[in-house]
Amino acid sequence: MYYDSMVIVHKFNMSDVEDPELFAAEPIYKWQQTEHGRWVMEHCKDCVFYTKPSPDYLGYQITIQAMFTDVDYMMYRLKWE
Repeated sequence: MYYDSMVIVHKFNMSDVEDPELFAAEPIYKWQQTEHGRWVMEHCKDCVFYTKPSPDYLGYQITIQAMFTDVDYMMYRLKWE
């Protein structure tokens, strides 16, 4: 059985750019190369990112969310939160 909602696993701010999804690719890739990012990518069922205007920064906020099995969600909470 899978955990029923997406879990925020990483957030970062990005300056105002013409194409935020294109410019978000490099920081997302760099995060995926970290220990945290590799663990999430190996254990998640689904991983997506969202781009929205940042509420307190002149630019965008990028949020990466992942869906885990119940066991992997518990391990994520123990290891990373």
